[in-house]
Amino acid sequence: MEKILRLLCVIITSMLLFYSHSLNVEGRHHISKKQKSKNVSNAPSPVDVSVNEPSPPSLSPSTSSPSNVVPSDPSYGGGPALNSDDNCIFNVTEYGAIGDGSTDDTDAFVAAWKAACQVESAVVLAPADCTFMITSTIFSGPCKPGLEFRVNGVLMPPEGPDCWPKEDSNKQWLVFYRLDNMTFTGTGTIEGNGEKWWELPCKPHRGPNGSTLPGPCDSPTMIRFFMSSNLVVRGLRIQNSPMFHMKFDGCEGVLIDQLSISSPKLSPNTDGIHIENTKSVGIYNSVIANGDDCISIGPGSSNVEIEAVTCGPSHGISIGSLGVHHSQACVSNITVRNAIIRDSDNGVRIKTWQGGSGSVTGLSFDTIQMENVRNCIIIDQYYCMTKDCQNETSAVCVRDISYRNIKGTYDVRSPPIHFACSDTTACTNITMSEVELLPHEGELVDDPYCWNAYGTQQTLTIPPIDCLQDGMPQESVGEAVEYTCNT
Repeated sequence: MEKILRLLCVIITSMLLFYSHSLNVEGRHHISKKQKSKNVSNAPSPVDVSVNEPSPPSLSPSTSSPSNVVPSDPSYGGGPALNSDDNCIFNVTEYGAIGDGSTDDTDAFVAAWKAACQVESAVVLAPADCTFMITSTIFSGPCKPGLEFRVNGVLMPPEGPDCWPKEDSNKQWLVFYRLDNMTFTGTGTIEGNGEKWWELPCKPHRGPNGSTLPGPCDSPTMIRFFMSSNLVVRGLRIQNSPMFHMKFDGCEGVLIDQLSISSPKLSPNTDGIHIENTKSVGIYNSVIANGDDCISIGPGSSNVEIEAVTCGPSHGISIGSLGVHHSQACVSNITVRNAIIRDSDNGVRIKTWQGGSGSVTGLSFDTIQMENVRNCIIIDQYYCMTKDCQNETSAVCVRDISYRNIKGTYDVRSPPIHFACSDTTACTNITMSEVELLPHEGELVDDPYCWNAYGTQQTLTIPPIDCLQDGMPQESVGEAVEYTCNT
């Protein structure tokens, strides 16, 4: 009898536990949200699925975060946290995109964008195994926060200027405008189809017998972010742009991570990443090979950190050009560290036009490996695109520049260190430490060039840079000259 009672107790207990568990666990289901927009007709409903994509950093100037905060590199322990919330997926194929590489899918992308823009943490998806062709398009906001544009397939423009719609701007292709807290990512490729643009006779040395015919010679920048904040661009392959691959203008709070940017070495004006009038930028863990500057930093830029980037072939990492057409240009607080520059016309460069004004201050180039690079370290305050630039008395002020632990090999066609500073406004407070540059091939070039450059050698450099003057510049009568920079 006792055994029967024990058996009944076990059975009753098991039934109670099963019943309790069934009450606490409900069957999961997702509700598909139908989006109604006056801008989108007959649009299908998005599918609500769970994703785990990083959310952008909160660096809006309108929040409590200071404007000099640089987005963190996730691989160094910072960066945005993973978002565990469900996101609505707006697949462009459900809005009519064909994805065969020849059909114009612009309307489908615009419709998906407009629908997703109204939903928090939405994803516009260009799926894998498809090639989408769209024309010049502005994806504008404001949108609900957390919007993601995810390209897992191939996205490309019409092939060359002859196929470019006459009514479209030929200065830009994809434009993201007035957005906040937006991510551009994916495992796919942004293909620029730039070959026919590079061969225009108005491009350098592309005319008859290597000449350059007069313009206009407009070519589209492939991706432009304009007047936007708190942006993340991650994981994409971007290649063969007609002109700049990616441009940020009037933005704040930009995180760029794990990009591959490529175009041929002789493709003209194909800067990898261009920044101007933009603050608080982090560029990390990316590989860039192209026909112009790997990264170019234009006027109005500050608080930019570049780390773990490999450049080359390219024209190196450039500050400028600045001060063109007597303009004022201010650039400050730029850091480049743990970078590799190889097979490039320049290494780390500052270039300004005569006649400009403003300042370049607070630059740090730290731990950079040079591999067969011309002009490894260069300041050029006589930058000119033609042979008839006139001497000017005003210049952009260059000061507080640090070069530390820069080592490797240089192309002996040019001295590895070149400081050509303005006649009237000297470069000051240049710091050199642990700079060791040897010829890639041939004889050691032991005569770095300096003109009106002042600074300090904290260690002996290879080759020696005896032309760098100590202290601050003096007037001919021996009185110190006070240099002020516009900020």
